[in-house]
Amino acid sequence: MRAARCALLIGSVAGATAVALGAFGAHALRASLDERALAIWRTAVDYQFWHALAVLLVGVLARDSEARSLRVAVTAFAIGMPLFCGSLYALALGVPGAVGAITPVGGVAFIAGWLALAWYAWRSAAERTG
Repeated sequence: MRAARCALLIGSVAGATAVALGAFGAHALRASLDERALAIWRTAVDYQFWHALAVLLVGVLARDSEARSLRVAVTAFAIGMPLFCGSLYALALGVPGAVGAITPVGGVAFIAGWLALAWYAWRSAAERTG
């Protein structure tokens, strides 16, 4: 149950932050960033929001299961958001392009999280069918 609470907390905070950063980009940054930078910002917000929802889903699943794969999924998503989205936010704001080297590491974390979730689904289905 502790993993579920942690996941629900992480997902909720990540979702709230995604909404706030989306609004900040749409209103406060619109006048100071070019279209390319705003597109990067929007991509970061989109990925953060989708993965916040994924963490919430995992939190709901973890209420009924102590599966290690669910903990792995939450951890991977939680690592991926600051690495992937955070590096995109930074790039949009004009930090040196070398920061972009972090982005794929966050992407790999996202993929690992989705694969862990797929493993959980596979194992759960196998347990139910015997």
